[in-house]
Amino acid sequence: MNIVVVLGHPSADSYCAAIFDGIIGALESQRAHSITAIRLADEKFTTAISAAEHAAYETATPLISDETRRHAEVLKQAEALIFVYPTWWSGLPAQLKGWLERVFVLGVAFRLNDNNKIRPNLQNVRHIIGVSTYGSPWRYVKLINDNGRRTLTRAIRASTDLRMRTMWCGIYALDTCTAEERRKFLTDTTTKIVNRLGLKTSVS
Repeated sequence: MNIVVVLGHPSADSYCAAIFDGIIGALESQRAHSITAIRLADEKFTTAISAAEHAAYETATPLISDETRRHAEVLKQAEALIFVYPTWWSGLPAQLKGWLERVFVLGVAFRLNDNNKIRPNLQNVRHIIGVSTYGSPWRYVKLINDNGRRTLTRAIRASTDLRMRTMWCGIYALDTCTAEERRKFLTDTTTKIVNRLGLKTSVS
């Protein structure tokens, strides 16, 4: 299985980064699988769409930079997408949002049929898994809408096979969580992901 894991937190010493590293470690222990780890901050991935990219977006060749072309090729082979990020302002961090906008373009995430209708193009993707940290309690997040989750599990899902499965793991009220609660969430999350992908290996 080709698995792509994307970290959307800018700090390498963040709790999100620790979760990301834990997931990568658990998946790499399954030697029969191909893992692509994308650390957007480490790559200094450009968030904003340039004027040239915006103009190219509506053409048959929207990928005009080396970084977006490289990531697009990874997506076209991915069978599972895993996103790890903090929920800020009820949504995705700017760098992760920019990655979606610049890479999930025509010819990658979607295509046009003979009638010029949009059709899914990432039918290779069978799993989308989101892992997010929240500063607010679950009830508050539910009340104001979890826009990042909706983007990843609904908007992106429209570009994949209808049989694609989603899974969500969130830790809420992070600022008041104990060290033990954080440790347990990390361990439980890596185990759930391994099991969801059918690897069935216990993660300690």
